Amino acid sequence: MTAPGDGSASGPVDVDAYRHVMGRVAKGVCVLTTTSAGQDHALTADSVTSVSLDPVLLLICVETDARFHDAVLESGTFGVSVLAAEQRRLAAWFATPGRPLPGQMDRAPHTRAPSGVALLDGALATLECVVRDVHPAGDHSIIVGEVAAARLAGDPHAALVHFRGQYSALP
Repeated sequence: MTAPGDGSASGPVDVDAYRHVMGRVAKGVCVLTTTSAGQDHALTADSVTSVSLDPVLLLICVETDARFHDAVLESGTFGVSVLAAEQRRLAAWFATPGRPLPGQMDRAPHTRAPSGVALLDGALATLECVVRDVHPAGDHSIIVGEVAAARLAGDPHAALVHFRGQYSALP
């Protein structure tokens, strides 16, 4: 039996309840990066999902109001850095709304990929992707990227995960 407002046919889902439910899904934390018009753009994301192995595709979900959204569509490329637990400070920095765009990468040791995107040093793994498809989805876009390069760190550390609104480590 379901109660009104819980997503049954009798009414809409309560957004706060939905947010708390999705917070119970442990997710890996990544920093997405792109470069557009000579400017780096980055954001912290936990909605990065493998889509296909043939061809190798993944998806990211980006809020349409985010500066990153238009920048990644304009550039057509993006990087994904899978964060280690000790990179919690970087996750918080790239999740800070309204942080200044110029110099934002100065706080994050990184290497430039052949595509020009910044990939974070110390990440558990990195990916370079080319935008293949974009699908509108409410206040976000689902951006499907074809993976052009995938690299693993030599000595994996604990992963940074997001669960119940907080960062945690997963061995």
